[in-house]
Amino acid sequence: MGPTRISTLVVAALAAAALAWLLVSGFYYEAVPSLPWLPVVTLAALALLEAYAAINTRGRIERKPGRDPVNPLLVARFVVLAKASALAGAIFLGFYAGVTGWLFLEDTNAAIGDRPAAGAGLLASLALVAAALWLERSCRVPEQEDDEDRTPGDRENRPGYR
Repeated sequence: MGPTRISTLVVAALAAAALAWLLVSGFYYEAVPSLPWLPVVTLAALALLEAYAAINTRGRIERKPGRDPVNPLLVARFVVLAKASALAGAIFLGFYAGVTGWLFLEDTNAAIGDRPAAGAGLLASLALVAAALWLERSCRVPEQEDDEDRTPGDRENRPGYR
């Protein structure tokens, strides 16, 4: 499993923005109620939790004083969470970008009333993507000075390794 590619997130966001623009422009006045605030609060809460997990996990991996050692299985779960959250956040980011862009082109009362929720959703989604990428980066094992001097074949020559 490799690190999340920024290009993957950009493509997902652009596709979601295009789809959101098409859906909103076709159905906004017919079937869409006003934008809810619950997804915005949920995205922001996830971003805060993942940012906290990034800070805590980095400190535990680096074995800072006063921190317990980290469970490797927990780190693997955090990486999976971070990768999924980055992609979901990018999709929400694209959706809110498409909706926000369309709402700022409209000058009706309904569109003006939905702008704050759409803008907040855009910011919360961006925060989730940033926090997820930060968590993913925090789960990396730091390079040690010994690792730079070794060649790939040295592992077999050291005692205790087979």
